[in-house]
Amino acid sequence: MAILATGAADVLQRMEIELPEPGPREVRVRVRAVALNHLDLWTRRGLPHLRYTFPHRLGADIAGEVEALGPGAVGRVGQKVVIAPGVSCGACARCAGGEDNLCREYKILGESTQGGYARHVVVPDRNLLPYPEGRAPLSWEEAAAIPLCFLTAWQMVVRKGGVRPGQTVLVQAAGSGVSSAAIQLCKLLGAEVIATTRAPEKAARATALGADHVIVTTREDLVKRVREITLRRGADVVIEHVGGEVFEQSVLAAAWGGRVVTCGATSGFFPKLDLRQIFFRQVEVLGSTMGSRRDLFEVLNLVQQGKLRPVVDRTVPLWSAAEAHRALEAGAAFGKIVLLVD
Repeated sequence: MAILATGAADVLQRMEIELPEPGPREVRVRVRAVALNHLDLWTRRGLPHLRYTFPHRLGADIAGEVEALGPGAVGRVGQKVVIAPGVSCGACARCAGGEDNLCREYKILGESTQGGYARHVVVPDRNLLPYPEGRAPLSWEEAAAIPLCFLTAWQMVVRKGGVRPGQTVLVQAAGSGVSSAAIQLCKLLGAEVIATTRAPEKAARATALGADHVIVTTREDLVKRVREITLRRGADVVIEHVGGEVFEQSVLAAAWGGRVVTCGATSGFFPKLDLRQIFFRQVEVLGSTMGSRRDLFEVLNLVQQGKLRPVVDRTVPLWSAAEAHRALEAGAAFGKIVLLVD
């Protein structure tokens, strides 16, 4: 599946693309499953900073098997792998320091380079990650549901938010892939979790993931309810990726000296803020994008141990990608929608 132009979901087309051969230190992977992200929607609609090479293939979250090795590539044909969704130069100071997502040449699969909406994808060999084979082996779709959302959540919760035992964390939009991962991480770190959702039917699933409290924002005042739960203190850390009015509420719901960590703006890029709420109450606002490849090894180790579990809402065939995009746009999923590649 690829796009020949940006636009609505209908621009996704089934087409044949020449099978790529891996170059030096590259591998070709037979894709078995690829999970959707909101990044797919934004890229498909059109992003002004991107220079598209059409036909363009979306898809950052890929699980599959190594099919071919390029010259000098490290790997084994037939090896089951999860692919790290970020591609960097591998040679700069940031990459050498384990901060590859801050590399000036950093690209995300399916956004600024070709992605996994296909039977095959070619990636650098350093992007191959071990397939989690724990006591409860993961399906292809579960493995594909891990990389981007858990990597993003890890940086937000662990690196930026610094979540510690005993803290209260507000996780916005519990049904998203990032938030379903963040809830699990916060509980693993010993925090109390307040999750939010606009859909009452998603509340029970957020609780099942570990949320201690769930606020249905179409029925309750978010800021007021957070203050009630925290005895007027507010949340120590807020995990936010909705933007717009939700970002404004996140700042108001944070405790004095609290942190608001944001990685997206699915409902609006231009919130209205009273800056006094930030500097008088010393609220830290931290931006976050993706995470390091090093952190993905930590995530996969915890998945292997059964301490983290990807959340899959549904699977659909790759050729029904347009239908999957519409479901994600409608907010009809809890967790990840995954495309299966036959």
